[in-house]
Amino acid sequence: MKKLFLLSFITFSLIACKTDKTKTTIDTVNKTVKQDSIKVTKVAEFTGQQVTGVTVSDSGRVFVNFPRWRPTVKHAVTEVIGQQSIAYPNQKWNSWTTDAKITDSVFVAVQSVVASKNQLFVVDTRNPFFKGVLSNPKLFVFNLDNNSLQKVYTFTDSVFFKDSYINDVRIDRENNMAYFTDSGHAGLLILNLESGLFKRVLTDHSSTTSEIDHLNINGKQWKNTVHSDGIALNPLDNKLYYHALTGYTLYAIPTTLLINGTDNEIEAGVETIAKTAAPDGMIFDKYANLYYADLENNAIIKRTPDGKTTIVVKGELVRWADTFSIYNNELYYTNSRINEITGPIPTMTFQVNKIALEE
Repeated sequence: MKKLFLLSFITFSLIACKTDKTKTTIDTVNKTVKQDSIKVTKVAEFTGQQVTGVTVSDSGRVFVNFPRWRPTVKHAVTEVIGQQSIAYPNQKWNSWTTDAKITDSVFVAVQSVVASKNQLFVVDTRNPFFKGVLSNPKLFVFNLDNNSLQKVYTFTDSVFFKDSYINDVRIDRENNMAYFTDSGHAGLLILNLESGLFKRVLTDHSSTTSEIDHLNINGKQWKNTVHSDGIALNPLDNKLYYHALTGYTLYAIPTTLLINGTDNEIEAGVETIAKTAAPDGMIFDKYANLYYADLENNAIIKRTPDGKTTIVVKGELVRWADTFSIYNNELYYTNSRINEITGPIPTMTFQVNKIALEE
């Protein structure tokens, strides 16, 4: 996303939009079109609500999130069920406004949702409108069996900064860890899911820092500097792969080193993997193929374990592929259209699409 530092349009949205509804209608569902022989199926479309994150649970439940980049956000997290987008886990959790108290039972500024086994992990940056962290960021964990809050992890003061924007998370079940990118203040964070202890590494390191100050998309410059953003766990080599959004270098580091290494050992262990397109979303499939966005060319790229790259899909149906999820051999992705926004968005549409992957 899940995405970043779009301060230019905030000034256009001055009044928060409050709603008592827990459901919103999805404009179009399961509409399939062909593009370059690739079938792209529209799973959901939202008008005036900029979706960035998507995740699909093991049972096929689809969850999305809407970052609080403007006051008109209706819900932070919803579940897509049929033609409805239903506040998750309920409306109360999604009811925060700028004049309300911040508690451990409300979403403030959600940037990422990730389903793993029977749990939903929700990353709350606590940094609405990119104006600075209001309170310690949170990782909320919900039990998908009964949709109840199971655990709250509070980021300790030592692992984030005022300008931090905790962007994305990957869950490492083998080591019982979680890994995060900070795209506001460059760096990676590690959380021991058992002990609840956090640590921060590679702060302002060359591998986590933006390489350029703009992207060229559809003949226009999108000026911004976004640090460590995309993140993905390779199931075969047990390495964490990561990438600055405004940059062209893919890096990796062994998870054992992230967990057990000293700062110096971790810095020395960073591997430069390849030069790539500037991405946002990143994900590995079970065969260790890496899928990532090519923001400047409206495309999604597949990188095989031997380093070969191919275009999976390209064109108007890929408009800033922000976040990926894989379920039933289909790749789900969000179109967050970040580069296209210059003002209010009440009539703009944002999609969750999916495509079938090759066996």
